[in-house]
Amino acid sequence: MKRLLSILVVMGLLALANFAFAEEAGLSPSVTAAVEQTAPAPKVDTGDTAWVLISTALVMLMTPGLALFYGGMVRRKNVLGTIMQSFIALGVITIIWVLYGYSLAFGPDVGHVIGNLDWIGLKGVGLEPNPDYAATIPHQAFMIFQMMFAVITPALITGAIAERFKFSTYLVFLVLWATFVYFPLAHWVWGVGGWIRNLGALDFAGGLVVHISSGVSALAAAIVVGKRKGYGKEPMMPHNITMTLIGAALLWFGWFGFNGGSAVASGSLATSAFVVTHIATAAAALSWMFTEWKHRGKPTALGAASGAVAGLVAITPASGFVGPMASIIIGLAAGVICYLAINLKSKFGYDDSLDVVGVHGVGGTWGAIATGLFASKAINSAGNDGLFFGNPSLLMNQLISIGAAWVYSFVITLIILKALDATMGLRVDDQSEFVGLDHAQHGESGYTL
Repeated sequence: MKRLLSILVVMGLLALANFAFAEEAGLSPSVTAAVEQTAPAPKVDTGDTAWVLISTALVMLMTPGLALFYGGMVRRKNVLGTIMQSFIALGVITIIWVLYGYSLAFGPDVGHVIGNLDWIGLKGVGLEPNPDYAATIPHQAFMIFQMMFAVITPALITGAIAERFKFSTYLVFLVLWATFVYFPLAHWVWGVGGWIRNLGALDFAGGLVVHISSGVSALAAAIVVGKRKGYGKEPMMPHNITMTLIGAALLWFGWFGFNGGSAVASGSLATSAFVVTHIATAAAALSWMFTEWKHRGKPTALGAASGAVAGLVAITPASGFVGPMASIIIGLAAGVICYLAINLKSKFGYDDSLDVVGVHGVGGTWGAIATGLFASKAINSAGNDGLFFGNPSLLMNQLISIGAAWVYSFVITLIILKALDATMGLRVDDQSEFVGLDHAQHGESGYTL
């Protein structure tokens, strides 16, 4: 009896202690038990959701901005054809992203290289959060934000093949390139289980997935498609620099959503990415302008616009991991490096019409390397420290990921283009190229003069 009484007393004291603890925490004992048994379900945060949806709209605007940026740099007879190549990507990529692209890029992992088809047709992609990617926004919000990245990436490639590519072939190229290059690479880098993500390489908003993939693919395209008729023998000056500057401004504007939105939440990280995006872009516009001024004797508006885009490209992979001073260095270096890179195309003999390789391929590569140098866990605890913060292993991981993205993008794009050339043909005929793509391919004219 004494032992039984002792046990009852001890149990009573434990119950009182538990009740006191629950009262102090503002919980009843029954609620405490429920909390212990079940973890809280992810909850949609309206502020985070609003920011991601706004960022999605900003990134969507970048593709028409790219259309204007490229459209102003071609000759007048090709302005509509060039704009159309970017504009139609909004239609084509949206549909295949919904049908199977999102599932391949972000769906449940298969062998660390691709997602499976569990989410085909957006099955299971609903309005509740998916904590694997974003715990405070609807899954569909994350899906459509990533869609806009998939839209603009193949459109970037068109700058290397401007004024000579068949529109019908381009439509097929969009589907094949997105399917066999973009979707797998996006899974490698961002998908849960992707091998580059598992490696520990960092790409906050698309240095590898968007810029290296498009820039390297542009190099393959420029080589396979060949030069424009008269390239190097007759002037091929931009017909409307004003249009190009408007496009550059829209890209700069939209890039705040591109990088800031990649935080997939409104808060400190989004703010940091937003701030360094602007700083690096300003630095790159200045460094390109002054480099060109020194080299050619005059600063040009096209140079300043190109420098700004180079800065946007370079800061993209690093934007969620570096601070303001590092972003100045990244931007200053990007302006100089990309300017030097575009001047090498004449030496190598390929016709990269609108400098996609030099700006996106080289700029994206520098940005990925710079991430390995300047990344700091003080900026983003979910990231890593780079070389300058005592961790050389991150730089090594960045170099491995860069090499993989370069080789994979170039080889697969080469295969796609060779197959299309053998079946559909890549180029318009000589007469169509002489007349211009606007009339020959679309039966329209950009201007009535």
